[in-house]
Amino acid sequence: MLKKRIIPVLLLRNGYLVQSKKFSKYQNIGNAIWAVRRMSEWGADELIYLDITRDGQYDAKRDDLRHGNPTSIEAIVREMSQSAFMPMTVGGGIRTLLDIEKRLQWGADKVSVNTLLAEAPDLVEEAAKEFGSQCIVASIDSKRVDGQAIAFIHGGQTSTECTTLNWAKRAEQLGCGEVLLNDIDADGQQTGYNIDLIAEVTQALSIPVIALGGAGEWFDFEDVLSDTQASAVAAANLFHYRDQSVYLAKKHLFESGFAVRKPELQPFITK
Repeated sequence: MLKKRIIPVLLLRNGYLVQSKKFSKYQNIGNAIWAVRRMSEWGADELIYLDITRDGQYDAKRDDLRHGNPTSIEAIVREMSQSAFMPMTVGGGIRTLLDIEKRLQWGADKVSVNTLLAEAPDLVEEAAKEFGSQCIVASIDSKRVDGQAIAFIHGGQTSTECTTLNWAKRAEQLGCGEVLLNDIDADGQQTGYNIDLIAEVTQALSIPVIALGGAGEWFDFEDVLSDTQASAVAAANLFHYRDQSVYLAKKHLFESGFAVRKPELQPFITK
């Protein structure tokens, strides 16, 4: 049986690691590079880094003790890859094949695409062929509109006018090897995942789906793994405010009988 993955998500905005609420409110919470090292030490199965910077400015105007102050997306991804001892997905600002190629060269294992699915689906299809489907993750932001789950792009600002389910099916048809399914309405609310949506999408696809949005406690992970076919549970805010959070989440699930990797704390060693 394939093990279910526990995946921290890091959101970076203008050089800061941030907490997000419904894609509209952001609070600076620390240094992204230090966060990567913590997640590595705590035994994360994978890591997802989403760049939500909109003006191209990456300088956080600070130099934390023992950490540099990277001022470009390249510097950030390279430094993160040096600190990540697990597969790393990088997304945000992907507009061309060259953007994908560069991030893979800088150290990313996978690249997530979001707006590109709408604006240049042919490029997504080409990327899957050139780099392999396993490298391309469809990042789908879902929001309820008139009772229906609709896929949004442009950082959750623009509706595709397509249901989330059909958008996910389209991503699979284009060759994406995985879906990151994020619920905008649940983002930062700590009220639990949108189980109905996750179940609907996972039942319809043959590729892995990562559930994101709404986690407030370890029991929320249980609901996803018990009631849907999701291959992984991901969270952002939940993992940043408790020491050894990823380790404790895996320990809880492992001891509750879920098919996750045995929780272990790993001392950080620079690559």
